[in-house]
Amino acid sequence: MSYLKFDKEELVNLEYSLQREFLRTNRSGAYSSTTLAGCNTRKYHGMLIVQLNELDGGKHVLLSSLDETIIQHDAQFNLGIHKYPGEFYEPKGHKYIRNFEIDTIPKVTYRVGGVILTKTRMLVEHENQVIVKYTLEEASSPTILRFKPFLAFRNVHQLTHANMVANGKYSKINNGIKMCLYEEYPELHMQFSKDVDFVPVPDWSRNIEYMKEQSRGYEYQEDLYVPGYFELPIKKGESVFFTASTEGCDPATLKKQYATEISRRIPRDSFINCLLNSAQQFIWERKDGKDIIAGFPWYESIPRQTFLALPGLLLTQSEVSTYEEILKTNLNRLKDGLLPKYAGTPSDYDSADAPLFAFYAIQELKPFVDNKELWKSYGPAMKEIMNNYKKGTRFNIHMEPNGLIHAKQNGVALTWMDAYIDGKPVTQRGGFTVEINAAWYNAVCFALELAESAKDKTFISQWSYLPELIAQSFLDTFWRDEKGYLADYVDGDYVDWSVRPNMIFATSLEYSPLTREQKKLIISTVRNELLTPKGLRSLAPKDYHYKGSCVGNSSKRSAAAHMGSVYPFLIYPFVKAYLDIHKAGGLSFVKQVMAGFEEEMSEHCVGTLSEVYEGNPPHTARGAISQAWSVGGVLSATSVLEKFGESK
Repeated sequence: MSYLKFDKEELVNLEYSLQREFLRTNRSGAYSSTTLAGCNTRKYHGMLIVQLNELDGGKHVLLSSLDETIIQHDAQFNLGIHKYPGEFYEPKGHKYIRNFEIDTIPKVTYRVGGVILTKTRMLVEHENQVIVKYTLEEASSPTILRFKPFLAFRNVHQLTHANMVANGKYSKINNGIKMCLYEEYPELHMQFSKDVDFVPVPDWSRNIEYMKEQSRGYEYQEDLYVPGYFELPIKKGESVFFTASTEGCDPATLKKQYATEISRRIPRDSFINCLLNSAQQFIWERKDGKDIIAGFPWYESIPRQTFLALPGLLLTQSEVSTYEEILKTNLNRLKDGLLPKYAGTPSDYDSADAPLFAFYAIQELKPFVDNKELWKSYGPAMKEIMNNYKKGTRFNIHMEPNGLIHAKQNGVALTWMDAYIDGKPVTQRGGFTVEINAAWYNAVCFALELAESAKDKTFISQWSYLPELIAQSFLDTFWRDEKGYLADYVDGDYVDWSVRPNMIFATSLEYSPLTREQKKLIISTVRNELLTPKGLRSLAPKDYHYKGSCVGNSSKRSAAAHMGSVYPFLIYPFVKAYLDIHKAGGLSFVKQVMAGFEEEMSEHCVGTLSEVYEGNPPHTARGAISQAWSVGGVLSATSVLEKFGESK
């Protein structure tokens, strides 16, 4: 029996099936995604969505969907489903779905009378190509399949509408057609594994609605171009393959290509295998090197998130070579000791924490790479970051005489809590920030460790005085015995004692200025006030500014993003710190905490973890449907739990 399986009662209930999505990617920026019912509820959904560097560098929906129709004795049963104004769904193909399961790839089973048709689909790695396999499992009379493609040819962030510019011309190719709606786009090749008839009936399907966009406060109606339909006969027991791609193919090879691609996939037959399968989907082979897509469907690369996600995504599988390639791709973007907030797009270098989290990512390589080699490979980048932070760099990021890093520029959010409303930061957190300075202390100590291994006397002489100074200043600035936890940030005379998760980094990084007793108190505070079954809240519920729901338009979501919303990636530093303190006595509790994530495998986006969850129970998933540092953080936490259990 499949680990991920949904039955008829769940699937025909649109309130249930439209809230659950699935996703496939191809390592080259392309992806395919929709809901369990097959109805697109986001402008980001589609059967083939590709990265077009030659156009605008963004992702573009080429083939939005493909409606299938079963024809027997001139009776037609349409398996497609689209939403139109007035809560009107047409056709209502979801009523024919009998089950949806995922072993390696998603499989949908339809039943129409005595006909049973199964459908699986996958993306081809490194190619802008989707392959769909249809198998007629049962049929008591001659059967014809009809396929109607819905075309978009637009950026994922936009919507298209009926127009006179779209080029509806098509050319016949081997077992299909090719066409291109607009100049500068690649041609879309639609082909089958057997002879097929194409009947041109050009038309626009108007006012298709995307309910997720409507609830998010965005434009949500779209017109899609339908060039006509394909028809072919199919026999009982026969399988037919359909492919859509930006390059033509030999249809005779589709069956073999499909089998080859299947063999490369990790079966999603357990919680861990779901996460490992998901982890592979974030790898992005760009022209400037391998990278990590921060999340689907709308993110590209975010260096700070990459550094925190990498250990879980790759080192848990000992993929050291790929890990280092991605690490170096990101470090090559250094400028004045800083890294861009978003890589690959015009972006400010206003992430004061990202370069310091790079040290953590390098640090995680220690079990795999000798210290001398680490210093040889990454020492220059580490020195560039440290020297710029010490002397001062952009956005007023600099080291004060007390050894701490001060980072503040009005109107700019320099930490990972970087939500904005009307151009103004929701949580600016300027001044001395707790996680930046915890990471700074760790970075300096780690760099000195590597320099000592490599006998870099010059570096040691320049930096060896700092750890003691930073440690004392850190405690003087952020710790108060009567509080029992760390201040979130200090700006002049103002000390912010909001209970936030940022202090957890000071307890979990390899080098910490805290005593064991101080760590224990901090971890207790985080456990009692921030811990949920989906990660750590970004603000304690008792706080006046706490927002436990993250819904509504962009402003409402931004207001809640770091005022109580839950982040799964934070579970790793919590679990690591908790087990460091409680040892074997903490295993039972941590296992209980981690169990909350397995429940999520059949929610929101099947087999993966979302970007953020609501602070209030039941902690509903929000944001991007699959986020790299969420998956990476939970994989790292699970790995620590397993290793601790083995060594206890």
